[in-house]
Amino acid sequence: MTDRRRRISAVVVTFDRLAMIERLLERLRAIEELAEILVIDNASSDGTGEWLRKVGTTAGGVPVLARTLPQNSGGAGGFHEGLRWAEERGADLVWLMDDDGTPEPDCLDRLLAHDGALDFWGPVVVDEADPERLVFPIRLPGGTRVVHAMDDVRRAADGGLIRDIVIPFNGVLVTRGLVERIGLPRAEFFIWGDDHEYRLRAERAGARIATVVDARVQHPSVGALGTPMAFGRTTYNDTPSDLKHYCMARNNLVNLREYGGVPHALAFVAKTLWFYTFTRRDPGRIRLSIGAWRDALRGDFTGHERFL
Repeated sequence: MTDRRRRISAVVVTFDRLAMIERLLERLRAIEELAEILVIDNASSDGTGEWLRKVGTTAGGVPVLARTLPQNSGGAGGFHEGLRWAEERGADLVWLMDDDGTPEPDCLDRLLAHDGALDFWGPVVVDEADPERLVFPIRLPGGTRVVHAMDDVRRAADGGLIRDIVIPFNGVLVTRGLVERIGLPRAEFFIWGDDHEYRLRAERAGARIATVVDARVQHPSVGALGTPMAFGRTTYNDTPSDLKHYCMARNNLVNLREYGGVPHALAFVAKTLWFYTFTRRDPGRIRLSIGAWRDALRGDFTGHERFL
């Protein structure tokens, strides 16, 4: 049984999405299991900071505390700051989420049913327009099969769980004990890959990780993830944003080198060069990738700042 006396803090990171943070906090403030909601505002320019200050003084519902950072630190910096803040305030469990998802009303209860048996676990993230389809597909353990439909997820579940898989930071719970063992997310990553690195670090530390298939967060559709390449045998995460591509190329190389070894890192380099040479020819994107890889090898995490 879950000890409901454990202190559970929700940590939300937001940036320039006032309508979404309003919707999310309306849902979270009604969840009685939460001790508090800690919001990290990444120097928003759309009135989010001012709105959060008003919400913090509103009576009724779960208390909301907010910090507006002096500059945009990305999702990585936001979760680094938010998780540290939750630790300082004595949280035993921290519920981490971006501002663009909305947990279903029973999501936290369904996650808490596994408290004590898991260290880092979360819900499935479904399309709010089609809740039987995943927004972020799941690669099933023990193979290369990637599933997009909830029916496939349910069939693959063992005791209601997909073990060793979780989609951070979209409604995941992490225990204080695990945070004390593995530390905070890598703030220097800014965006892209910080969540994956945190899961890999938890896995390396022997954490008990799982997705709870009957717990759901609804999320706006992000379209099809991955552009087919190499005659349809694989996909590549192409994006029109130079900022996102730079961070993906830099951080992915860091992660692959650290957790997969040099062969995996070289395979990623070859895949990128193939994609922008043959699949979607773009010499400029190749130059951008090479610069990102150079920064990764140097340990320079300042290069993204020129795109802000």
